[in-house]
Amino acid sequence: MNNKFSDKDVELLGKKTLYQGFFKMEQYRFKHRLFDGGWSGEVTREVFERGHAVVVLPYDPVKDIVVIIEQVRIPVLGHTSTPWLFELVAGMIDPGHTSEEVAIKELKEETGLEAISLTKVNECFSSPGGTSERFDFYWAAIDSSNAEGTHGLDHEHEDIKVHLVDREQAYKMVEDGRINNASTVMGLQWLQLNYQKLIAT
Repeated sequence: MNNKFSDKDVELLGKKTLYQGFFKMEQYRFKHRLFDGGWSGEVTREVFERGHAVVVLPYDPVKDIVVIIEQVRIPVLGHTSTPWLFELVAGMIDPGHTSEEVAIKELKEETGLEAISLTKVNECFSSPGGTSERFDFYWAAIDSSNAEGTHGLDHEHEDIKVHLVDREQAYKMVEDGRINNASTVMGLQWLQLNYQKLIAT
């Protein structure tokens, strides 16, 4: 199954910046082709621009252990039982850096670990109805023996706790809702489907 349309089937009528701070908000005006033929009327959408990111799944295939990090996420305050979320390693891709470079850097900063190997799995848009953000998903083969403590950069106000979690227990945390952020859910679901191949290598 292939997409019927491409970029050429969108007519961009205008674009302006509504806000520029740590993040940016852009307003788009456009028309697009319709599935039943013809063109839409003018559509206006606000888009949250935060750049692109990497997500890294640190997994020890020898011990069948996942390294999960925990940190506070203020946007979810009042929307879940706690704003401290269990997550995979992640970080924004700054201009001039590749996603692989950022994956290696963030793994070290957030867990203190270095990847034995790093493999790109796929690319996903985090919430395409409202933001352009895409994350590149990697799994990192690691030795979990020295994974412990708290990590993060002081100047970025990071306070990140490392947890060693058995793979089956990590997936149970997805099933019971203790892990409730999209990239981590997706990463652990991927691991549950593919861990036997990772252990075999």
